[in-house]
Amino acid sequence: MNKAEQKQNIDNRYYRQAQFLISAGNAKQFPHEGIEVAFSGRSNAGKSSALNTLCDNKRLARISKTPGRTRLVNFFELDEQRRLVDLPGYGFAKVPVAIKKEWEKLMTQYLSDQQALNGLVVIMDIRHPLNDYDWQMLEWCNHYNLPAHVLLTKADKIKRGAQQNSKLQTQKKLKDAGIDASVQTFSALKKTGLDELVVKLNDWLELT
Repeated sequence: MNKAEQKQNIDNRYYRQAQFLISAGNAKQFPHEGIEVAFSGRSNAGKSSALNTLCDNKRLARISKTPGRTRLVNFFELDEQRRLVDLPGYGFAKVPVAIKKEWEKLMTQYLSDQQALNGLVVIMDIRHPLNDYDWQMLEWCNHYNLPAHVLLTKADKIKRGAQQNSKLQTQKKLKDAGIDASVQTFSALKKTGLDELVVKLNDWLELT
């Protein structure tokens, strides 16, 4: 494969065609045909920014100044058979216990029953990875045999050495916990790590 062909394989132009499909508040509204990859993460970890950078569309995923406002599962169509899914942000928003329980119920239904789901990208702030809710999502993935990919966002906030250290420490903690998940660093601002993310998504979406 020459360099031009390799570059084409990791180009994010395919993801630029993402279009909003539906916001689902319960499992009955989930689309079931085709293949999808979901994105989850703490409300202030940069999940919307990562999705918007991937799809080169600043308005695709809503970026709110009030973390945790989006409590629905948002589906974005790439083509007739493939979708990206934006799961509700967790763990930061000051919301009633009843709403948090509804979130857990919705996530359990999605992760356990959504046959179209081929992988989960777990978004974490590189400066504060692996909080309690991150572990919960990764343990769910492990339980349901769902492939997981950890995206350590906001990498531009720290120096390269600290980025690598955070990545290595995260990998070690996951290995020690018996959780099989790939890990990478990412910056929505500088678009570093975008190629690596595209390669992972292409694999899960059967584009390679």
